[in-house]
Amino acid sequence: MKMKTEAPAQRHVTRWTASALAWACLLAAGTASTWAQPTGPAPALAASGPVPSAPTANLMGLAQRLQALYPSTRFGPVHATAWAGVYEVAMGANLAYVDASGQYFLFGHLYDMKTQRDLTAERKDTLTRVDFQTLPLADALKEVRGQGSRVLAIFSDPDCPYCRRLEAELKDLGDVTVYTFLLPLDSLHPEARSKAVGVWCAPEPLQAWRDLMLQGQTPQASECHHPVDRNVALAEQLGINGTPTLIAGDGRMMSGAASRQQIDAWLSRASASPQTAGARP
Repeated sequence: MKMKTEAPAQRHVTRWTASALAWACLLAAGTASTWAQPTGPAPALAASGPVPSAPTANLMGLAQRLQALYPSTRFGPVHATAWAGVYEVAMGANLAYVDASGQYFLFGHLYDMKTQRDLTAERKDTLTRVDFQTLPLADALKEVRGQGSRVLAIFSDPDCPYCRRLEAELKDLGDVTVYTFLLPLDSLHPEARSKAVGVWCAPEPLQAWRDLMLQGQTPQASECHHPVDRNVALAEQLGINGTPTLIAGDGRMMSGAASRQQIDAWLSRASASPQTAGARP
């Protein structure tokens, strides 16, 4: 997916402003009659502590209230936050903050200024993690560099300019095992699928991939039993709709063409590097 080249701070603000507007519209759409204050007592507010503990029944009650108020929106679990009277609720891949009545919402990031932590980013990071050991690594190109102790999965489109930029950054990254899932985005790059299949079916797939991404050498068209369609289905299952998308060994996800230094530091923060086997050499 072609991504806008915004400065990090600008990208951060733009993403969440757009998200807030979108979710506000979704909540309002088709639910005008449900905006009245819900009947019955409001759930009890959390008492004290860094992350106030709310009775499970209260959280479940608020979850049910939200679904009743906004039936066209699909809500996930409700959790207490360190901000008394404010609760976290998941709506798809997004997080919002709501009061006990279910009438007032906050869209954006919740920060702990004392510890300088972005609590929303940390929660989203946790919610979107992937179990690396469940990835079908036999459907990916495998490259071991150095000891290969760190692991990295990449979903990459052969015609994505940001994927090519990422490959240029990755070529000097050491001590890593890279699994590349070929993910052509047909809607953006009509020729990407044939190139992905050509790479997989080449006599030396990994070299064909390097030649394509680093040298611009298109692989010879060929057909064989390939995993490209399975990769597309896997990406959809994982909620991946853009390339490049990276997955670290501990399941953290990152999108975009980061620098080698950024990726190196990001991989080093992985809590574990699972043992993997069976991928295509």
